[in-house]
Amino acid sequence: MTTPLLSLTWTDHVTGRQGFLVVDRLVRGVASGGLRMRPGCTLDEVAGLARGMTMKEALHYDPAARYVPLGGAKGGIDCDPRDPEAYGLLVRYLRAVRPYVESFWTTGEDLGLSQDLVDRAIAETGLVSSIQAVYPLLDDEAAARRRLSDAFAVEVDGIGLDELAGGCGVAESALTALDAAGVPCAGTRVAVQGLGTMGGATARFLTRAGLTVVAVADIKGTIHNPAGLDVETLLAARDTYGTVDRSALRPADRELPGDAWLSLDAEVLVPAAVSYAIDTGNQERIRARWIVEAANMPVLPAAETLLAARGVTVLPDVVVNSGTNAWWWWTLFGDIGADADEAFAHIRRSMRALVEQLLARADADGTSLRAAAHALVADRLPVIAERFGRYR
Repeated sequence: MTTPLLSLTWTDHVTGRQGFLVVDRLVRGVASGGLRMRPGCTLDEVAGLARGMTMKEALHYDPAARYVPLGGAKGGIDCDPRDPEAYGLLVRYLRAVRPYVESFWTTGEDLGLSQDLVDRAIAETGLVSSIQAVYPLLDDEAAARRRLSDAFAVEVDGIGLDELAGGCGVAESALTALDAAGVPCAGTRVAVQGLGTMGGATARFLTRAGLTVVAVADIKGTIHNPAGLDVETLLAARDTYGTVDRSALRPADRELPGDAWLSLDAEVLVPAAVSYAIDTGNQERIRARWIVEAANMPVLPAAETLLAARGVTVLPDVVVNSGTNAWWWWTLFGDIGADADEAFAHIRRSMRALVEQLLARADADGTSLRAAAHALVADRLPVIAERFGRYR
């Protein structure tokens, strides 16, 4: 990968807090990537996320599809989203980066920020949409915007389709890996860190596929039941940040420390909250056979090397959690309609095919799945550049 096209740091004149924007590259003049808000967010973190977005976009390139991959970008704000000053800070940040949103950065929700909150702040800054930069690439802008709006209005068992799309992709990635290893769903245990949009949806889809979610962790700690948690009850008891109301727990559900999810008896771990959750110090506690990266960059590279030496397979984030971004564009460009069944079927087909390619490439090259993902991207980027061009 090359040096990012654009990297900037913004300092808020009111609070002194910083925000960041990194555009890794543009394809057809546009880049895609969400905006996160978390305490301790750094420019290096945002740069890594932006590069990951370039990879996610390239991995979903299909020359027969209407959706044409964009470049990769990411925004970040160093603030606790629960801070009373957070929303005002978000609005001021968006005002500062408004020219980029208007011209070439399409963005949306990420860690710490919901799409509803981003849309509210976008409207307050006078912007048309968080993805308005892509509108000139659409064949029929009005129809495309209506289709995406209709899709965001769809709910499935009380949860919005937009909140479920990414988790559907994460779950299908895990199921594909289990199928390849000949491991049945029944009896396979899962521990999930984070019960927000991605973690919650993943827990739902894995439970409905027959796996047993034995633990979920939120900011208050880990909820554990070796016989299996009632995932639907926990989802209904969440607040907007994914924190579970403990009054909803059953008598057999135990409350453990926040990092207990790492070392519980489970075959599959799903880090679905913060980056850098698994490091060289805590990786040795992990007993699972698979780590499915629903969050962005949750496993540090050095920790991944140590895990591999112990026979633990990491399914990389650039593949596993790419379904959210792809679902937006599949819907907007018209590859799928505003229908949950159609969306889930398309996500499952696409993610299963991608993970199967990843497994085959890793096996053929004798490398890790992450190295295989980089190899697949290296194959695709020149093809995309030759067909559509890129601005460096």
